[in-house]
Amino acid sequence: MLMVLKILLLCISAYLIGAIPFALIVGKVFYNADIRTMGSGNLGTTNTFRCLGKKAGVIVFVMDVVKGIIAIFIPTLVIGRVEYLSIFGAFAMIGHVFPIFANFRGGKAVATGSGVFIFLYPFLSMVMIVIFFATIFLTGYVSLGSILICLMSIIYLSIFEVGVDKYIMITMCIFVIYMHKKNIKRLLNGTESKSKLKIGGKNDRNN
Repeated sequence: MLMVLKILLLCISAYLIGAIPFALIVGKVFYNADIRTMGSGNLGTTNTFRCLGKKAGVIVFVMDVVKGIIAIFIPTLVIGRVEYLSIFGAFAMIGHVFPIFANFRGGKAVATGSGVFIFLYPFLSMVMIVIFFATIFLTGYVSLGSILICLMSIIYLSIFEVGVDKYIMITMCIFVIYMHKKNIKRLLNGTESKSKLKIGGKNDRNN
């Protein structure tokens, strides 16, 4: 019973950590701007980069990644390295997408999910980071990079991993892909804008 209570409290803690809207905080504190009224309105890294600049974007990206790491690290201190640590990462990702501190309007959990993967699967994460940025540099599509690393992670986890974490993280990858449904439509229609990071590319306006 005590363990169940601990797990429940840790899930709530992970959600609250994930729900910290760093894009909103950075925008209001340092730029006197509400990122929710700018660009796509998403509380994520891409919209922060686009609307507030590189420095703000990097800060938000790092902090969102750290959220995912901390949300899993704390449970390891409390209950140890159990085989279901990913459930806390999942709650952090849900918190980022539906943050209680920002009227449940957040981002798409790519950065926070990356933090979870970095903690659980460091080698896979390094490979996915390379693929992500290579995709952006070559195509200019941030959304495509996000979708691609989710798909490749699903394939990797399905083939090489076992246990509860495998299935939870596959589910969360599918969730992140679903959060990009509008981007997928634009990609298929050829109307998705491109990031400045593409060699010779234009600014991404829709992610």
